[in-house]
Amino acid sequence: MTGFIHGIILSMGLILPLGVQNLFVFNQGAMQKTFFRVIPVVITAGLCDTLLILLAVYGVSLLVLESSLSKTIFIGAGVLFLLFMGWKIWRKTVVASDMQAVTALSTKQQIGFAVMVSLLNPHAIIDTVGVIGTSSINYNGMDKTLFTLACIMISWIWFSCLAIIGRMIGRRNQSTKILCGINKFSAAFMWSTAVYLVYSSF
Repeated sequence: MTGFIHGIILSMGLILPLGVQNLFVFNQGAMQKTFFRVIPVVITAGLCDTLLILLAVYGVSLLVLESSLSKTIFIGAGVLFLLFMGWKIWRKTVVASDMQAVTALSTKQQIGFAVMVSLLNPHAIIDTVGVIGTSSINYNGMDKTLFTLACIMISWIWFSCLAIIGRMIGRRNQSTKILCGINKFSAAFMWSTAVYLVYSSF
């Protein structure tokens, strides 16, 4: 049971702070017309986090991050993705402002972006491997399983809460100005994250 409690506390500390993945889920909650339409983002983000946590706990991803070349390539791909995604969201926002309407991402776009923002996010993977993976070494057997399940459970609950909060705010503030502001903040945050990744890698 100690592993389960530790997993809850640890994963909450990692997942609650504002990040690109969290911001994307919240953004889609605010932009979609109904909560049902944001479910693909929640499921995709949850599945991606589940995969990362399992890889971290069982040590597979540690093999990738041990190589400095692999880490450099991985961070470089993440930076390019963040720059591209920020540009896409900013561009859609500018077009939406001109049309006086904000266009939400389609289900296919939601899933694609959610996968990329989860699996090409260097911060998320390094945190998962470095913190969750390392912490799991202290447990064996059932305790290790409970630790892993706790981390996965918090991830799914948090993404669902973010989508719900985003939907509540989006429903209350349906003006183009408010929703465009959310999109612009999302794009700017992604660009600043990309810059920080480049800075921190030196």
